[in-house]
Amino acid sequence: MSRIIAVAGKGGTGKTTAAALIIRTLLRRGKTPVLAVDADPNANLADSLGIQVQDSIGSVLSDFLRNRASLPPGMTKQAFLELKLHQILKEEKDIDMMVMGVPEGPGCYCAANAMLRDYFDDLSKNYPYIVVDNEAGMEHFSRKTAARIDTLIFCSNYSLKGLKTVKALSAMVDELKIAVGSRHLLVNRTPETLGQEFLDGIRESGIPFLGYTPMDSEIEESEIKGVPLLRLPESSKTIQRFEEMIGKVL
Repeated sequence: MSRIIAVAGKGGTGKTTAAALIIRTLLRRGKTPVLAVDADPNANLADSLGIQVQDSIGSVLSDFLRNRASLPPGMTKQAFLELKLHQILKEEKDIDMMVMGVPEGPGCYCAANAMLRDYFDDLSKNYPYIVVDNEAGMEHFSRKTAARIDTLIFCSNYSLKGLKTVKALSAMVDELKIAVGSRHLLVNRTPETLGQEFLDGIRESGIPFLGYTPMDSEIEESEIKGVPLLRLPESSKTIQRFEEMIGKVL
């Protein structure tokens, strides 16, 4: 069975960077092939990995809803949708990529979403690890992708407000009845030493603290210049921190 690692948090908390560096760690440790899923409408994970993606699941679902009355003879709706979804699966060496995107146009997507979950369940059997860069909310896990997460990593910035948001997201997971194996808190873009008030806030959140990554000019510069994070040197302090942190949850 595949292990699903999901990264969640509001925009600006380093969520996509974390997802990309988790994937980098898995690749380096030979935990391949990895399926990368960008479930954030503001899709940036492919860029962080240096993968060119042309289409999204959202557009496939929209096309399916518009054209389902004119399917090829002898082909079921399920088979037709699976064919289209497989066509947009971007296959690279040791890593495959899917972008969720946002469906366009009106209509009920309930049946299509159920088919998507069946497709995802079958697809996931081909990968020992699946890493999901999640949207700020968690709804798509309950209605589209999967009803379980093995490892859920919440990203926060260096603020008590950020910790409060993470606590709210964790409560949302419970409300949506998503089965989660373990939850962890990751704080990004921090000073070298965390303040006592913030440390107290971490304890009060009730979420096990995975670690933190201080501001890193090398990471920031790579994002500004559009350099894939997979190309960063092993000497990067942030890369080394992720190696250590992710090693705790693998």
